[in-house]
Amino acid sequence: MSKKYDVYGIGNALVDIVTEVDNSFFEKNQVEKGVMTLVDEKRQHQLMKAIDMKKSRMSAGGSAANTMIGVNQFGGKSYYSCLVARDELGKFFLEDMKRNGVDTNLVYENCPEGHSGRCLVMTTPDADRTMNTFLGMSSFLSTDQINEEAIVNSTYVYLEGYLVASPKGTDALMEVKRIAEKNKVHTALTFSDPNMLRFFSKNFEQVVGASVDLLFCNEEEALMFSETDNITDAREKLKQAAKKFAITLGANGALIFDGDTFIEIEPYKVRALDTNGAGDMFAGAFLYGITHGHSYAEAGKIASLASSRVVSQFGPRLEPQQAQRVLKDLIEQ
Repeated sequence: MSKKYDVYGIGNALVDIVTEVDNSFFEKNQVEKGVMTLVDEKRQHQLMKAIDMKKSRMSAGGSAANTMIGVNQFGGKSYYSCLVARDELGKFFLEDMKRNGVDTNLVYENCPEGHSGRCLVMTTPDADRTMNTFLGMSSFLSTDQINEEAIVNSTYVYLEGYLVASPKGTDALMEVKRIAEKNKVHTALTFSDPNMLRFFSKNFEQVVGASVDLLFCNEEEALMFSETDNITDAREKLKQAAKKFAITLGANGALIFDGDTFIEIEPYKVRALDTNGAGDMFAGAFLYGITHGHSYAEAGKIASLASSRVVSQFGPRLEPQQAQRVLKDLIEQ
């Protein structure tokens, strides 16, 4: 029996403000380059004053939100549990998700008073991305936002690693995983960012538990989680945490473990302009692939080509027609 949703995601609801800066900006404004840093509202206002807001672009974001949108753009169907405030940014977020066909647990009129979360995404000429995030209302996401019926009616649940930064967020991840496992729904987890592993490793251990069905991470996260200095040892240790996994390797493609075999996914060579959203798109395209009859190798190719298209332009995701072009181009190869 087919499920209503291919993927049920849970994660932060943020409005991404994407801007371009040069490398001197980070030293001048005391920002750690290349990672996601949680900041308070005052600090983010300081940074927003330092950038050129007129040249910045806004979109509904948050790591797992971008992944759910990706699933839909390729032709899948997703649901997203999140939390925004009843303010202009919250309204913008929900309207953008609706435009992209993602169902959510929220009705704008019922959202609480406060400030919705936002993420300042700073891209540099070397195509790196640095994020300073004010979680706002998202920091209060808890088990209250979970929709058990939607989980049961999904093929996969997708857990955003950023949520381990708060006790309530960690509890919500664990509860979604518990409901999924009880109802034989597959579990997928993304580590999200090296800083999450650096500062919240114990929380990750709680969420992973015995294991997850599918894990997404990049090379740095794989090495950090496995406490090794090479990918060969790391991939063996990851088998203890996940039945299957995908390690993105940047310009070197990706490494997939399908439960039996390691599959090397060749990269698509492009001129990278902005790596923001590449990992999110990889996960969204991959989840679309494996829930629509594609093998892990085929899903890896879809994900690799999709993420290469994302990094060759500014912004964290593709347009729907670009996602469909990825599928068409692969058929024609």
